[in-house]
Amino acid sequence: MTAVLLVTDDREYLRRPGDRLETDLGVLDVPEDVAPGETLETHLGTEFRVRELRGPDLFHHFERTGAPMMPRDIGLIMGHTGVAAGDRVLDAGTGTGVLAAYLARAGASVVTYEQDSEFADVARENMALAGVGGAETEGSVTAAPGPGSATVRTGDVCDALDDLSGFDLVTLDTEDAPAVVEHAPDLLVQGGYLAVYSPFVEDSRAVVESAREAGLAVETYETIQREMDFDERGTRPSTAGVGHTGYLVFGRH
Repeated sequence: MTAVLLVTDDREYLRRPGDRLETDLGVLDVPEDVAPGETLETHLGTEFRVRELRGPDLFHHFERTGAPMMPRDIGLIMGHTGVAAGDRVLDAGTGTGVLAAYLARAGASVVTYEQDSEFADVARENMALAGVGGAETEGSVTAAPGPGSATVRTGDVCDALDDLSGFDLVTLDTEDAPAVVEHAPDLLVQGGYLAVYSPFVEDSRAVVESAREAGLAVETYETIQREMDFDERGTRPSTAGVGHTGYLVFGRH
């Protein structure tokens, strides 16, 4: 069941319908039929507004098993590949699962591979919170089951490549991405896209070389974003935060 956000002043909490919230502001039992837009009250009289989850909320509230992909990178992936409802997506390097959840909430059917079994369990819980949890299935996968769902599989995607095909989009955030990219023509439908996130230039170069050898049309971008500060002294880019996140390689079959 999809979770909701409970918001008051500068605090917000992620809870499922039926859960209990216990803070210094009081105790609140979330109704099973809670709906966005409602106002709930703790036993101490503190009011919480109920909000529906949006993509950025997943980034901020998912349980983390490492550094999740930033919204700016996810936005570029979605914009450059045109992922849409009904698309079939193969993802590898699930991690926290933010990218897979974003894609599933856009209506795509996602199968995502995570080698670490504990990370995979956390990702499954995160998918359930986002309302996009997919059923685990056995056997070969030619496409992800169910639109608007993300099925987390434990294992190395490289071990399953012979059984995978028919995807509109392949997204990778793994060290062995070049080895997967070699198989892109077999994984993707005609016109399908590849998107690979790499933290280092050397990794992105290896991906580009592999994609070119596979016959894909390739584009590569560094992602940099600066927040602006506006105050009485003047206007300038913020000196806080990280502007650079990584490199994105896009390929089309």
